[in-house]
Parts: sequence; structure tokens; C-alpha cells
Amino acid sequence: MLQPEDSFKNGEVNHFPPPGTPIEEEEEDEFDYEALPKNTTLASNLMAGAFAGIMEHTVMYPIDAIKTRMQDVNVRGRSYTSISNAISRISATEGARTLWRGITSVAIGAGPAHAVYFSVYEFTKNALGGNEAGYHPLATSLAGACATTAADALMNPFDVIKQRMQLYGSKFPNIGACALSIYKVEGFSAFYLSYPTTLAMNVPLTALNFTTYEALSKLLNPDRKYDPLTHCVAGGLAGAVAAAATTPMDVIKTFLQTKGTSPDPEIKNCKSLMEAARIIYRREGPRGFIRGLRPRIVSNMPSTAICWTSYEMAKFYLYKS
Repeated sequence: MLQPEDSFKNGEVNHFPPPGTPIEEEEEDEFDYEALPKNTTLASNLMAGAFAGIMEHTVMYPIDAIKTRMQDVNVRGRSYTSISNAISRISATEGARTLWRGITSVAIGAGPAHAVYFSVYEFTKNALGGNEAGYHPLATSLAGACATTAADALMNPFDVIKQRMQLYGSKFPNIGACALSIYKVEGFSAFYLSYPTTLAMNVPLTALNFTTYEALSKLLNPDRKYDPLTHCVAGGLAGAVAAAATTPMDVIKTFLQTKGTSPDPEIKNCKSLMEAARIIYRREGPRGFIRGLRPRIVSNMPSTAICWTSYEMAKFYLYKS
């Protein structure tokens, strides 16, 4: 005999709990992808980071090449007056393909470096409580600093090769020939001479980038849902702020990475960040430290937007699967 709390549905008896019994809500299929799931794998972080890194560095590569030319230690590289002027002159005298010279080095190094970058970032942020509810700028900044320290150790040699191939008059047929030439003439240390400077630039850059991005993301997307437009806007603004603030260190980094091509003995024998800074200041004054500011921002803003959007997209679909 059926009880009052029973009913028929599609020929089956459905049993309902007695009145007053609390009914458990069904689990929702939605998840907060920004907070790492318990079953998140290292492979997911590696793939998402690699995808983001390759997208970031390849799309805006020609503008990065112009930035390198403007920061070149040789006088020739400083004669470009604007981004459009540089594009016009390089295309007319060297060919448009010159703007893509050295991109193979970035393509090879960016994937592994960014895989390490985002994996270390996610692991460290989670360990420091950065994925908990609320805003955690310290955890985010520390996670970003750890991430860039690990990634730059891997990327620095590729960056040196890229810079050398972007310079005016570079005759290297490929990145292998460039790497071999640097090693034979300047030794293995040439690939890491700029590493301390790179860290001095990228640690605050990454801290600013991640902290600004997280703050803007929480402001523009308080529900923390997957939203490509929000990720793009927050990433672009974060990239612009970080690039502008760290341009002086980028000028010094380019100085150290390209000094081997200079005929000037003082420049060629420069061995440290502080020595490079003194040379730049003595010869050009404070303005010397903002060479390439505009193309750096123009390059970094969309590339960072692309990087964050690509990363969030990859993370969303990888974690959802």
C-alpha cells in the first residue's frame, strides 16, 4: 500500500521523505576554475603555460624587435624616431622578414619557460593561500617572483640569442649559428651575464603584472567565472603598467645582452648591471633609461593580454575536462 509521501511517475513509485525532512541540494556542475581543483595535475599547468607563452611572444614579435633596435648599444639602433618610422625603414632597407629574425629562439624557449612559469606560480600561490576567498596581493606577488626566477633561468640564453639576431646587420643564418658564435667568442657566461639584471627587472615586473591582473580580475569579474573579455582587458592593463615601470631595467638588460657586438671597448668589457647603468647615464643622462618605452608598452600590453587570455582559456578547458 502506498504511503502519502509516495507517488507514481512513469510507472515507477517515487518515495518522498516525510514533511520537515531537510532535502539535500543537488551538486552543481559549475566550478571555480580559478581556484585549483584538488585533482589538478602538473601536466595541465605545463600545457596551459606553454600555450600562453608561445602565443604571447610570437604574435607581437616584430614590435619587440623594434624595441631591441631602439635600445641597441650601437648608435645606429637609436636613430629610429618612432615605431612606424622603424617599420618603414627596416622594411625598405632590410626587408619586412627582418622583423621576424630570431623568432625560432623564442618559439623554442617560450613554451618550456612559460610552462615552468605558470606551474610554479599556481603551485606557490595555492600553497600561500592565494586561492582562498578575498584579495591576497602578498601571496600573488611572492608566487610571481618565484615563477619568474625559475622561468628566466631557462629562458635567458634564448633571449640573448633572440636579441643578437634582432640587431641591425645580424648575419646569422639561424639560431644554432648565433649560439655557437656567442659561445666561441664570449664563452658560456655570455648567456647568463644578464640573468641578474633580468631578475632585477622581471621580479618586480611579474609582481606588478600578477598583482594588477588579479586585482583587476576581481574588480571586473567578481564571480570569478571564465570571461575572455575580462581576462583580455585585465591582462592588457596589467602588462602596460608592468612594462612602463620596468623599462629602465630592460634598457640595461639589452645593453648587457648586445654589448658583444659593439666596437666600443668600454661597452664590450662591461661586466655588471651597475657598470652598465653608469655608462648609460654618463653618455645619455636619465633619458637613456627610457629608450624603447613606447614599443615596449605597445608590445607588452597586447602580448600580456594574449598571454592571460590564452592561459585562462587553456586552464578552463583543461581543468573542466
